[in-house]
Amino acid sequence: MDISQETFIANLGVHIRQLREKKGMSQQDLADDCEIRKTQIGRIERAEINTTIKTLVKIANALDIEPKELFNFPLK
Repeated sequence: MDISQETFIANLGVHIRQLREKKGMSQQDLADDCEIRKTQIGRIERAEINTTIKTLVKIANALDIEPKELFNFPLK
């Protein structure tokens, strides 16, 4: 199965938003826990940027999940 990088990043952003909302966190809450800007969280969720592994690990830690769980989503 071939998937474009853009599609993967878009799916990742949607999944991060869903995980954040499931935890009852705002973008600001997540940003504060990750020590990054709220605008960066928004840009990740909207697939406007291709974020780093370092930032993904921070997000996973803030969401209290293993980093691999960030990639556990259906490809659309």
